[in-house]
Amino acid sequence: MAKTLTQEFVKGLWEEIPPFRLVLGLCPTLAVTKSVENGIGMGVATAFVLVFSNILVSALRKIIPAKVRIACFIIVIATFVTVVELLMQAFTYPLFLKLGIFIPLIVVNCILLGRAEAFASKNGVLASAADGLGIGIGFTLALGALGSLREILGSGTFFGKAVFGPAFQPFSFMVEAPGAFVCLGLMLCLMNLAGKK
Repeated sequence: MAKTLTQEFVKGLWEEIPPFRLVLGLCPTLAVTKSVENGIGMGVATAFVLVFSNILVSALRKIIPAKVRIACFIIVIATFVTVVELLMQAFTYPLFLKLGIFIPLIVVNCILLGRAEAFASKNGVLASAADGLGIGIGFTLALGALGSLREILGSGTFFGKAVFGPAFQPFSFMVEAPGAFVCLGLMLCLMNLAGKK
């Protein structure tokens, strides 16, 4: 049992890391990773929703009628998105303002519905919690890594602190929309190369 839970958790950290392996959740991955803070903030918010929606979907899986399961999953996910939105407004208001519309859009993130349908609706509560936590942490790490690369190269900062000297000319392309695609492509390439080895 413990080995299975560990496997469910660990797979989200490498084997099934959402943006790089499953190629899911690309909209927030590209949109909010101008800085490390934004990337990690979005990742943690998504992980929170993922863990708790997986737990609730798994707990209710035998009660939810098959014909309305997707609608029920969306209601569960929307409930936890509302909770995380209110928590962010209360405790991390500046970050909430930076992420803006992308917090409510967690509802339509395909990672959440995908995990609810493919995993939580077919497995027990503990396994679903481990799956959600692993995938959520993997997503947070991916957004943090992409945000780091874009912030360091595009702004010359890391968590808002200057990394290079005053002579550094930031590659501002990296904090624009095309830069997000370039960084994501490079990171996908590196992940594929690392996976082959």
